[in-house]
Amino acid sequence: MDINLMASQDNFAKIIRDPNLSSKQKSNYLALEAEASLTYLSISPELTQAKSTGVICDMFEGHAPFKPRYVLPDYAKLLQNGSTYLELSAAQDLDEALNALTIIYHHVPSVTSIPVYLGQLDEVLLPYCQGLDEESIYRKIKLFWIMLDRTLPDAFMHVNIGPTDNIVCRTILRVDAELKQIAPNLTFMYDPSVTPDELLQLAANNICECSKPHIANYPIHANSYDDRGFGIVSCYNSLPLAGGANTLVRLNLKEVALTAHSISDFFDNILPKYCRLTFELIEARSKFLHEESNFFNSFLVKEGLIEESRFAPMFGIYGMAEAVNILQGTPEFSEDNIDKPSSHYGHNTAANELGHKISKALDAIVKSTPVTYGYNGRALLHSQGGISIDKEVTPGVRIPYGTEPNPIAHIQALAEHHQYYTSGISDILTIDETIKSNPQAMMQLCKGALSLGFREFTANVASNDLVRVTGYMIKLSDIATFKQAGSRTNTTSLGFDAAANTRILERQPRVIAHEQSPSYAAD
Repeated sequence: MDINLMASQDNFAKIIRDPNLSSKQKSNYLALEAEASLTYLSISPELTQAKSTGVICDMFEGHAPFKPRYVLPDYAKLLQNGSTYLELSAAQDLDEALNALTIIYHHVPSVTSIPVYLGQLDEVLLPYCQGLDEESIYRKIKLFWIMLDRTLPDAFMHVNIGPTDNIVCRTILRVDAELKQIAPNLTFMYDPSVTPDELLQLAANNICECSKPHIANYPIHANSYDDRGFGIVSCYNSLPLAGGANTLVRLNLKEVALTAHSISDFFDNILPKYCRLTFELIEARSKFLHEESNFFNSFLVKEGLIEESRFAPMFGIYGMAEAVNILQGTPEFSEDNIDKPSSHYGHNTAANELGHKISKALDAIVKSTPVTYGYNGRALLHSQGGISIDKEVTPGVRIPYGTEPNPIAHIQALAEHHQYYTSGISDILTIDETIKSNPQAMMQLCKGALSLGFREFTANVASNDLVRVTGYMIKLSDIATFKQAGSRTNTTSLGFDAAANTRILERQPRVIAHEQSPSYAAD
């Protein structure tokens, strides 16, 4: 028997016998194993070498992609028109709207086989709330929220709300703080010209309670796309509405830097070489999806819920911190001097500026390189948040875990990067639990970060059970029992591996200056 077939058979048997996997989880893992047994797409020997050495990663999307990585249907259109394929009439009230959404979510694919985008729900649902009092809306949305977590238990599933102040937005914030579920993930859109401080404060209060929501800089995101709009999906990924991401390929900047002889060699030769190979893989994967998989013959396209031209590849990068330190010849960071002057990325002006220069170079390459299947013919640059198998390399452009400076210095070090990463960039500030005594300080920190150009403000509060890993949520209590009992939530296993491999539990909780003083927030 072929050795690869034998290995697959062994893996199938292990999955089937695993005592901690549910039947549904076993089916998902068996499907992934089957995909991995297919012959890989035709790529050059040079690219094959870059993949095998870990310089370029295809994010385990499958050897022959038959569905996009992320799909963002126009759910408002579904509710307005109904669906012939799903035999649904146009929604007439909130019950029918929630029912229609519940049905279609099970027909929206993604790399996880669970929808990563549930819609701009306040905007989508508000027209169906006429005549309902506040408590009726609350009861219906609370049941809907519980249903999502129990039937689609995946922390990459994502809801958007804001920037306007409305009853559905406030109700979702109320329900999310109360239930403290890992799913769905949540982004609150903030627009200083539209969003009242009172509503932003509610979102900041929620972060203190359950480390959700992300708070997105709505004007920056909106200006990156056309009038059809955008959505934020999965962890923190910004993509065209009625479209999505056909693939995500990521480049390990640490490994790229290790092959460079100098900083000039990195910029002039090595970085362009590996970007070219990254685009080769993007082209191969996108071409198969669009030309051979038949995905774009689906009802989602035929009924106008998505459009093929609105899909784009995501050009992801990670390991910026290590790349900068390697190029500068900076020795490994010592935890003994976290709060002392340092030459390391995140702590030193020259190191930070080198990182900004790398991001600018990547932006220029991505914006000048045509792709066959892209948004306006281009890929979208993405600061990739890492995956659970990553070891000794930092997600995206983040500062290495355990070496974080104070929150203000942290934000100042990274703000310059955000202008370049159209399809998503995020850091995770870990704030000491004393913030709960003055959540106004969280709001002020958020407003400061967004005013400096942050696309996304994200924070964990150290004492919360619910925390972010790379952008998706886990419960620390689930991680503690996972090895013995498994978990009904699909992403707990990823969080368990990330805790073991990527130092997420070593993040440094930091205190915001003057946060104990109620008067600070009013300054």
